[in-house]
Parts: sequence; structure tokens; C-alpha cells
Amino acid sequence: MITPARRPQRRVLLSTVSSDSHTWNLVFLQLLLQESGNEVINLGSCVPDDVILDAIRVERPDAVVISSVNGHGFLDGRRVIKKLRKTPEGAGLPVMIGGKLGILGDGNDQYSDELVAAGFDAVFSDSASPQALTDYLHELPGAQPHELVGVPGT
Repeated sequence: MITPARRPQRRVLLSTVSSDSHTWNLVFLQLLLQESGNEVINLGSCVPDDVILDAIRVERPDAVVISSVNGHGFLDGRRVIKKLRKTPEGAGLPVMIGGKLGILGDGNDQYSDELVAAGFDAVFSDSASPQALTDYLHELPGAQPHELVGVPGT
């Protein structure tokens, strides 16, 4: 039985790649993910790969969302997912990336296959709807109950 202080929801780790200093995308995504029932741990901008890996070890998220706006999501994302998949905590963790993944304009969809082959579970180009991300997260198996301390409505 779930007590009022615990409720099933996804704990989502949200980050950019190390070269991306944009923050408004993270603010938007955090609000979107929270409004769809997720707990969000937002690491902010310009996050080094090792900080993402450490946060996964400490926070034990149910999923990781990486957002990129600067056009280097393909290069940086491919590097970080390869590192993440080599760790015990990251081997089976659902990880998705989205945003402006390259600098080719309308050709950004071409990166999807390579990013999935590198280890991402899902890739959302900058033309994808926000609903595509929340639907994808909703369809993932079993959110875990997490302690919620000081969160309104718990």
C-alpha cells in the first residue's frame, strides 16, 4: 500500500550536454515533466559527462532526459550515452535525447538512427511535440515509489 508520503511516479534526471549553456529548454522540460506527474532532478546547463554519471548513481532515476539546443547534441550525446551504458546503473536505464541535435536544419532527423544505435532508447528531434516525450515516459514500465520530502501535494 502506498502512503500519502509516497506515490508512484517517475524520477527523471534532466540535463543538457557538456557544451550546451541553454537553460530555458530545461525550465520548460522540467515544468512539462512535473505537470505530467514526474519528479524531476534538473542538473542545469553545461553538465560534464561525469556529473551525469554520478547523479545517476546517487539519485537512482527511473529515466534520463537529455536536451540540446546548441546543435551539438549528436556529438556530445553519443559520447555520454556510450559512457553511461558501460556503467552498471546505466546499462538498462531508459535514456532519451532531444532538441537540436545537429546543425543541418531540417536534416536533424538523420541523427536518430545513429543515436539509437549508440544506446539511446528514444530520440526526439526539435520538430517533435512535447507530448511525444511525456507519452513515451508514460509508456515505460513501472514507475517506482520514491520518498517525497517537502513536495506540495504529498
